[in-house]
Amino acid sequence: MQIIIKERNYKMLVEVKRIDKQEKTVVSSLDVANTFGKRHDNVLKDIRELGCSEEFRLLNFEESKYLNEQKHKQPMYYLTRDGFTLLVMGYTGETAMKFKEAYIKQFNAMERTLQGKLIEREKGIAVRQSLTKALQQSTENERMHGHAYSTYTNCIYKVLFGMNARQLREKYGIDKKENLRDYLLEEDLRAVQSMECLVSGLVDCGWGYDQIKEFIQQNNSAKIAA
Repeated sequence: MQIIIKERNYKMLVEVKRIDKQEKTVVSSLDVANTFGKRHDNVLKDIRELGCSEEFRLLNFEESKYLNEQKHKQPMYYLTRDGFTLLVMGYTGETAMKFKEAYIKQFNAMERTLQGKLIEREKGIAVRQSLTKALQQSTENERMHGHAYSTYTNCIYKVLFGMNARQLREKYGIDKKENLRDYLLEEDLRAVQSMECLVSGLVDCGWGYDQIKEFIQQNNSAKIAA
């Protein structure tokens, strides 16, 4: 998930990335260099010479790689808001101050978005448990040889996003070990949960897969048309 904010003539990027198994708002050293008009190798040097504790470095600076124009891998860093703040404290001048203020606003906006996403994820756990229970109490799970939940989930993804779980993983570049829903936007999570609630209710009413699939396809098409 990423967000680009334009403030006056400044274009900045803050995105969400998993660091130390947690989702955090980050900015890349490449973007810092571009935004502040510095050479990237000098920004890397600034980061390496910060003199912060090893604990702070591990929590707020993640080493990574990018491909340059010659398709060669080059070093870069992802910085959290705390890491960014510590780094740019030494950048001075009126323009630098405007950039700092704009970046901090952007980090705050992204963190509010992330917090809303985490709330939706918590709600989603209860919704998935309800759907799982409904399927277990029906004949669907046995009929689908224990794959009822994944079958219905793929159907929901296909209706909402035009792709099944495997295709969505390919789109976001993630493997089976990672949770796909960590990569969905807050509004996407709400849409999935709403559809899962609907499907759960229909399963409880004794509807079968084909009937439910047709119903949610028509229901979603009607919403789009409206």
